[in-house]
Amino acid sequence: MKSALMLTLGALLLTGIAQARQEPAAKSPDALPEVKASRAAAQQFGGALKEALQQAVQNGGPVNGIAVCHDKAEQIAADQSQKSGFLIGRTSLKTRNPANAPDNWELAVLRQFEARKAQGEPADKLEFFAVIDDDKGQKTFRYMKAIPTAALCLNCHGETLSSEVAAKIKELYPNDQAHGFKEGDLRGAFTIAKPLP
Repeated sequence: MKSALMLTLGALLLTGIAQARQEPAAKSPDALPEVKASRAAAQQFGGALKEALQQAVQNGGPVNGIAVCHDKAEQIAADQSQKSGFLIGRTSLKTRNPANAPDNWELAVLRQFEARKAQGEPADKLEFFAVIDDDKGQKTFRYMKAIPTAALCLNCHGETLSSEVAAKIKELYPNDQAHGFKEGDLRGAFTIAKPLP
């Protein structure tokens, strides 16, 4: 997904982000089918992932939850992508899995989310969409929805981790950056893309 959707010029990024919220000038964002479908896809992916995590933690504690993110999250994303027709994933400014590192467009949107949150917007309301040209000139619809840090997330992403959790994270993700969060922090975002005809 990342290589197919790497973006064009930095200048386009800056102007595109400034203008993208107004891009559908004639329509409310709620009237755009891609936005509605993206919201539904993000909600379904988030719900499926949360359910798998909750079950894993109930059955074997937080270390078991790490296994869900490591072993099952990618498959859940692939299943949701197939159902929705979108490319679905997660990304963050502080990644655990390097495969989830943001591309340039995602990085700019994540920074925008942090700025908007700092100005008082609730993290669970942050979303952004735009139609951009990918690196091959393909018009692509892009959507991101912020993921606030929930209490469940703190077991593996919080400021203080148990020694067992910390050891498992170090084993699976030696370059982990995704820790030190507090409840309500911006953990990352769901990222959705769909090439347009």
